[in-house]
Amino acid sequence: MRTIYMDNAATTFPKPEQVYQAVDFFNRHMGGNPGRGSNKATLQAGSMLLDCRDALAGFFNIADSSHIAFTINITEAINTALKGILNPGDHVISSSMEHNAVARPLYAMYQQDGVEWTAVPCAGDGTLDPEDIRKAIRSNTRMICMLHASNLTGTLMPVEEVGKIARDHKLIFVLDTAQTAGVVPIDVEKQSIDVLTFTGHKGLLGPQGTGGIYLRPRLNIKPLKQGGTGSLSQYLEQPSLMPDMLESGTHNTPGIAGLLAGVNFIKENGLDKIRRHEQELCERLISGLKEIPGVMVYGPADISKRTAVVVFNINDMDCGEVSTQLDYKYGVVTRSGLHCAPLAHRTIGTFESGSCRLSPGYFSSTEDIETVIRAVYEITCSV
Repeated sequence: MRTIYMDNAATTFPKPEQVYQAVDFFNRHMGGNPGRGSNKATLQAGSMLLDCRDALAGFFNIADSSHIAFTINITEAINTALKGILNPGDHVISSSMEHNAVARPLYAMYQQDGVEWTAVPCAGDGTLDPEDIRKAIRSNTRMICMLHASNLTGTLMPVEEVGKIARDHKLIFVLDTAQTAGVVPIDVEKQSIDVLTFTGHKGLLGPQGTGGIYLRPRLNIKPLKQGGTGSLSQYLEQPSLMPDMLESGTHNTPGIAGLLAGVNFIKENGLDKIRRHEQELCERLISGLKEIPGVMVYGPADISKRTAVVVFNINDMDCGEVSTQLDYKYGVVTRSGLHCAPLAHRTIGTFESGSCRLSPGYFSSTEDIETVIRAVYEITCSV
């Protein structure tokens, strides 16, 4: 039975062949620890990190690539932004569709550190009215932190409009691009993004264990951790220059080599081409599922307002059972449950039931989509 991978919202698979080759080449033929000495291998590794920063800077329209720091994932990047910028008494605004990568640190800071938090309600399809963000601003509001697209419904947020609101009110705008980097265009200038957080293993097609954070110049932040950076080693104080300030410890250098290959693959093939292919698959998937009696599909009806993420339920059938049958009977890999997004499930009305998520990617085919639709139809008929 052929495996059909429909869980790209969790991590993209397969990766481009260039990504596998880049990781293998680093591990076999380079192996240096960036910034730790002046030997040839170390300098080569450092040069590769610089190449990756530069590639990402061009990808996100960032003027100075040194303001990009690598992290082990986007969760670390988001925690760095929230805990490094907000102080007791500050107020932060998010949406009601946030992933736990944003919601849990904000909840902890609300409970423990006196940071005030407002999660602005979204509509039942996950869409957000930017004016509701404006209305939530208080005298002590310091930050707006939100996702670019939902990992549950694929709903794209009005980032440019929210960025303008943040800029007009002199607020810091932090964006979680876990579901959009490498899938839809991101421009830190056009969208007024002060802090951009990204993961490497999803739309950017890199390995797991990679991610990063961009800080607009002159933005003050406290490091999440301190340690060896390979720079200014004579001092006990953590370096204050970027990216060293936020990059304590050894990098996942093989992973970053793979991330660079992933970014280059996207540039070579074209972001528009990738986006168009995923939209076409998503549109066919949604239309096919909606034709099946007893299947409920969630999220925006307009395909241009979502990424290729589709969640559904079958009547009263447990979503975990649906996912298991798709996997073991049809070879379709999905994800069921609450998807680390309980706020989003409350918003769309599926908190009690959870849902089954399908997320095709660039390497998915029309044949895959038709197989998935047939499988869901057969499961529905068996209930």
